[in-house]
Amino acid sequence: MEKGKVVKLHIEDMSSEGSGIGRSDGQVVFVENCVKGDTVKARITKAKKNYALAECLEIVEPSGSRIHGFCPYAKECGGCPLGDMEYEAQLEIKEGWVRDKLERIGGLQAPVVRPIIGMEEPFRYRNKAEFKVGPMGEVGFFARKSHRVIDCPDCRIQRQEIMGVADGLRQYLAEFGNGAGIKGMTVKMSFGTGEMMAILEARSDDVPYLEELCGYMNEGSGYNLESIFINEELVAGRSVISDEMEGLKFEISRDSFYQVNPAQTAKLYGKAVEYADVKEGHTVLDLYCGVGTIGLFAARTVGNDGLVLGIETVKQAVLDANRNSVINGIVCTRYIQGKAEEELPAVLGIRPKMGYDGENRLVEKEPVIRISHADVAFVDPPRAGCEETLLEAVAEAGPDRIVYVSCDPATLARDVKYLEERGYCFVEAQPVDMFCHTGHVETVVLMTRV
Repeated sequence: MEKGKVVKLHIEDMSSEGSGIGRSDGQVVFVENCVKGDTVKARITKAKKNYALAECLEIVEPSGSRIHGFCPYAKECGGCPLGDMEYEAQLEIKEGWVRDKLERIGGLQAPVVRPIIGMEEPFRYRNKAEFKVGPMGEVGFFARKSHRVIDCPDCRIQRQEIMGVADGLRQYLAEFGNGAGIKGMTVKMSFGTGEMMAILEARSDDVPYLEELCGYMNEGSGYNLESIFINEELVAGRSVISDEMEGLKFEISRDSFYQVNPAQTAKLYGKAVEYADVKEGHTVLDLYCGVGTIGLFAARTVGNDGLVLGIETVKQAVLDANRNSVINGIVCTRYIQGKAEEELPAVLGIRPKMGYDGENRLVEKEPVIRISHADVAFVDPPRAGCEETLLEAVAEAGPDRIVYVSCDPATLARDVKYLEERGYCFVEAQPVDMFCHTGHVETVVLMTRV
């Protein structure tokens, strides 16, 4: 198949990047700006040995699940590649992604994948937005596959209060210009308390007319922001915002990871704790623990005779996790700052913990705590999944149950296969639609020791 060729094809599936997948002359073709069920004419833009990329020229026959008017910025932005489909069709596709990866990459035959948990109202669900600022005062998001900023006065998956903060920044730039070189802004919002935080990224720490900027952002959101940062410096309010979820209280700082969809997070973590079947007195590993959310859910059952051991690379998140334990009156938690793949083997005594002494010599260090086993392990890694050294250490700890929370079905399936080879059995997977209209799906998997 050569570049420039025009083909007619039926879109059989969708990729996680939002491209339609069809076939022509037996070859897989990825087509932009179409959805599953469309029949299209497309021009080949790049031809590879095993696949081709194409642009959609004409939708000959639209899919029965296609909708119109989802978002005026959708074609340029690319942040919601499934937005032109009915929501039920999106859920079907995402559930299929999980099953397909577990079969093809994980090597599982007919894996049990529970029906995906969707949202009743899949809009205005995000508690965090990362805005970019363009040269003409645009405040929005990068266009698809570029660094051109699209000015977005609204985004249907963001809370209106968050978009209001962005509008306040937009008004400030229109009146005072961009002398400080503001490049972007992250806004976090607590749905439980309504508290908000704005973190501005600028070339200069000295932002002119700062009081006016704060006023515009407060007016736009309808709230007084709890925290405003310029680069690393807190310039107004306090350094954290507070949230509440399922009877627990949390404090979230500038750099801490916190799930972006509170409604679905409660369902996701509820399923994770259900799978874990934690008992009083258990020793529980909470790997990639962030601000301690999953572990604190489990700690309420573990009780004072048990232990929840969290490991997290971000120092501030570890401080938040400790503070969240204190806020909720939980005393059975311990948190370690470091890479899970390095800290857990040291804690178990599998490999020594190495570090530098005061004279910059590499020496063996005593771990913060030692354990010989774990009853349950929660693993919630970033998109890249786990390193084999960590999975090996988890298996060595011998938990009866491993609960793996994943935001990428491919790396999930890869790690499931590794654990199956280390004496664990895949039981079932529960997909959760945390990122409605996007090409991402969250999954929680239960594995038990053979």
